[in-house]
Amino acid sequence: MTFQDFNFNEQLFEGIQSMGFTTPTPIQEMAIPVILNGQDLIACAQTGTGKTGAYLLPVLNHISSTNKHHTSALILAPTRELAQQIDQQVEGLAYFTGVSSIAVFGGGDGMAYEQQRRGIQNNVNIIIATPGRLIAHLTSGVLKLNHLTHLILDEADRMLDMGFSDDIMKIISYLPKTRQTLLFSATMPGRIRSLAKAILKEPQQINIAISQPAVGIDQQIYRLHDQQKTPLLQLILRDSAYTSTIIFASRKEIVKSLYKELKAIKINAMAFHSDLEQKEREEILLKFKNKQLPVIIGTDALSRGIDVEGIDLVINYDVPGDPEDYIHRIGRTARAATTGTAITFVNHRDERKLKNIEQLIERPIRLVGLPDELAAIQPTHPVHADQHDNKKKPNRRWNKKKPKKNIQ
Repeated sequence: MTFQDFNFNEQLFEGIQSMGFTTPTPIQEMAIPVILNGQDLIACAQTGTGKTGAYLLPVLNHISSTNKHHTSALILAPTRELAQQIDQQVEGLAYFTGVSSIAVFGGGDGMAYEQQRRGIQNNVNIIIATPGRLIAHLTSGVLKLNHLTHLILDEADRMLDMGFSDDIMKIISYLPKTRQTLLFSATMPGRIRSLAKAILKEPQQINIAISQPAVGIDQQIYRLHDQQKTPLLQLILRDSAYTSTIIFASRKEIVKSLYKELKAIKINAMAFHSDLEQKEREEILLKFKNKQLPVIIGTDALSRGIDVEGIDLVINYDVPGDPEDYIHRIGRTARAATTGTAITFVNHRDERKLKNIEQLIERPIRLVGLPDELAAIQPTHPVHADQHDNKKKPNRRWNKKKPKKNIQ
């Protein structure tokens, strides 16, 4: 199947060709006809499968073939980074159609808010927004969505994880009841199905290879103790075979600590975390995308907020607690039918997490032996930010009245 088979209008098809797209991915092949037919849709597809194009192309086709003088589509996304990436894809695909879009998110200065407000007042065709900032524009009275025909929730599971459930329902209260609603999620827990039941009408359902890593990913694990983690990381990063690397850690304190250690040994890396200003985060992502920055360190928020081609290595400095997060982390590599490597450091406390991941992906991950030079490194008492989990946890039986603060 090719994109010609969808019979998109000429201007949109020209944009598809200019972006170099010829063959739809499985999620696009299945979802686009449903959306073109005007039906509601609930689709389960992980990042990297082409889901953004799956909903953008039919929505763009509809808008560019009809009246373009009002806001027709609203796309809700969990993070500002994802909202910006979707906006960039709209700009590329819609270049020849005259369809306009704007990304609406918080964290910027007053000038950014004013720019968003002007775009909204000019009846931009597509708004891509994070829930919190969108509500600010709705309650101010600036944004009217009376003519909305399409509502898309992208990464709906992540939005619920981040506590946006009430915000989503409040936003929907401002929308016309007659509309097409599309819900895309990487996972399909019960609360997602409850949300879908509340806001979709007789939806079609699509599941694409749920919770399975791309076949092009070479998955590896190292069994080690905490004091061996950073030395092994340094050895791997000095391997010239890798030119673009993401390191995932469980908390921003570990991210900051790793950044300092890598900087001290002259490895060109940057830390990406919530304490940075929005402008700083955007600059880091831009440098990484343009191959000016070979290594980026972040938490799981980065695993769904970055869409960069050519990442050849993902390192899990520690094992994520949720097996689904493992899928999202390693899914940053081997995108668009390419290949990549995913390396996970596993200490004795993470064996249970590893077992859960292997059950989810239905196969064991290949064990790689530690380099000989690391064998002499002996475990010591925890002194590093990544070893906080070693600390003895409070006995809940004897500390019910005054539980200790979160130690993770």
